[in-house]
Amino acid sequence: MSDGRAATATVEDLDARLEKHRVELTGYCYRMLGSSFEAEDAVQDTLVRAWRSYDKFEGRSSLRSWLYRIATNVCLDMLTAGNKRARPMDLSESTPLAQAALSPRPDHTWLEPMPDTRVLPTVEDPAEAAVAKESVRLAFMAALQQLPPKQRAVLILREVLAWKASEVAELLGTSVASVNSALQRARATLAERSEAGADAAVSNPLDEEQQKLLERYVAAFEGYDMTALTALLHEDAIMTMPPFDLWLTGHDDIAGFMTTIGSACEGSRLLPVEVNGLPGFAQYKPDPENGGFTPWAIQILEISDGRLTGFHFYLDTQRWFPLFDLPLHLEAESDEVEQGA
Repeated sequence: MSDGRAATATVEDLDARLEKHRVELTGYCYRMLGSSFEAEDAVQDTLVRAWRSYDKFEGRSSLRSWLYRIATNVCLDMLTAGNKRARPMDLSESTPLAQAALSPRPDHTWLEPMPDTRVLPTVEDPAEAAVAKESVRLAFMAALQQLPPKQRAVLILREVLAWKASEVAELLGTSVASVNSALQRARATLAERSEAGADAAVSNPLDEEQQKLLERYVAAFEGYDMTALTALLHEDAIMTMPPFDLWLTGHDDIAGFMTTIGSACEGSRLLPVEVNGLPGFAQYKPDPENGGFTPWAIQILEISDGRLTGFHFYLDTQRWFPLFDLPLHLEAESDEVEQGA
């Protein structure tokens, strides 16, 4: 083989070795940053830095550990601005229906949704898979955002990825005692913010009762049957709609909103998606101009004790539907999927 071909083979091999870590690194950066797009940017930056400096990699740690060190530094640099992404209920009190108003906040305010396939690598151990899913659920992600960046990194590496304290200390360039102290403080903060019952009963995979609950939800939502829908909701169920800061609690206000301000959702179609370790749907509204259905929201559902405790509508369809590889148009008559413009 010529030197040129050998060099090409080496480059391709390195690309492949780096690329196989993309999903787990994206999951790590997503937990750190709370943003789908920032996480993907951080991973791309990580892989570019690794590729450019690979000749300096001495192999004293594994390639995976080295990549996590680079990714951690990238994320910590991105977090120096101090922005904490949040859900609407982290920022204000719930709004009574009579005072409901749709006031948007900037994109960087919000904790963002993420497809499971982009952040959850395939693992054979069911317990490991369950922990991974739980660690990207909205309630846990929102709690992570309250931690200082280095505590956040320690908690994710120790509790989610099961690294040893010595490994985390080496990655962060600190002592084992410092890592253990940071972990203790992070656990205390999360315990203070724990939400009783928040998506606690979502099994992995969904059990038969939960599957039937989702089927009933689809039937009720697509039929816009508020009586059937409210029967599925916990009495303290929460509804959010980023980028709007409005959030509603209780099935009376939720049903009232959907039949007034949200009445344009009547006649929608839902396609299932796997998002943030929870069941979800891509919602398409009727398109009066072009016929068929047009993208409207990514819905994320939270379940506890056989009821829906929360459903969250992410409305920036120009961002979310391509991220989820979803079609930009649904045909009206046959519901055949057609890629839109």
